[in-house]
Amino acid sequence: MLTSTQVPGGLNWLDLGTPDIDAAVAFYTGLFGWRFQSAGPEAGGYGFLRQDGRTLGAIGPLTEEGARSAWTVYFRTVDADATAKAVEQAGGTVRVPPMDVFTEGRMAAFTDPAGAEFAVWEPGETDGLELVNEPGSVSWIELYTTDAAAVKAFYGSVLSWETRDMPMGDGLGYAIAGPAGGGERTMHGGIMQLPQANLDAGSISEWHPYFEVEDCDAMVATAQGLGATLIIAAMDAPGVGRIAMLLDPFGAPFAVITSATG
Repeated sequence: MLTSTQVPGGLNWLDLGTPDIDAAVAFYTGLFGWRFQSAGPEAGGYGFLRQDGRTLGAIGPLTEEGARSAWTVYFRTVDADATAKAVEQAGGTVRVPPMDVFTEGRMAAFTDPAGAEFAVWEPGETDGLELVNEPGSVSWIELYTTDAAAVKAFYGSVLSWETRDMPMGDGLGYAIAGPAGGGERTMHGGIMQLPQANLDAGSISEWHPYFEVEDCDAMVATAQGLGATLIIAAMDAPGVGRIAMLLDPFGAPFAVITSATG
């Protein structure tokens, strides 16, 4: 569960880049009941996703050459320019240099040493996510990576994260991660080493969000009816909840979770 959206290094924004905004909006509003609010003609089609009057992310056009449809996770920073320098020093790549987004804030986009893309947000008038953990909103993020050891060191250097290894079956490596100093209370995501079979099948390093839902199986059925592709069938994760992973109609991966209670 997310508890660290206001802490430097914590997840504080989420947006989807897609080749067809109208179709993507139709899919996700049909799936989660979200409302799309355009940011205006000057924003190039970008707009906010809202639920119960609160913002839980955004959808916009693909803006980088060769980009594929994907959800981008943003982490809070107090200085986007300093973070960009830290990314380069730690072996990452600056894809989009720090830039002002009107008066809303300052952003930059990067690629970690194993190839996963992410971004940072330095808040201005827009602080960040207003809704997390509730049904329809993001409640966890996860990085599938080709080199877990390298990226744990990278995010620790760039965003001051702490990680803690967690035992998993079948010898899979998994760690939980979050801003330093908060312990498990502020852990916001997982880092998983991709198994060799996935690497052989062409899997790449990538971040993806988990959206909280009241009924994982029902949501999977609804998503497939709207054109999603199921890539990991609904399954129980002991102590975590019931989870499934899908690709939206344009190939962007995301997961749904009905979190365990008690």
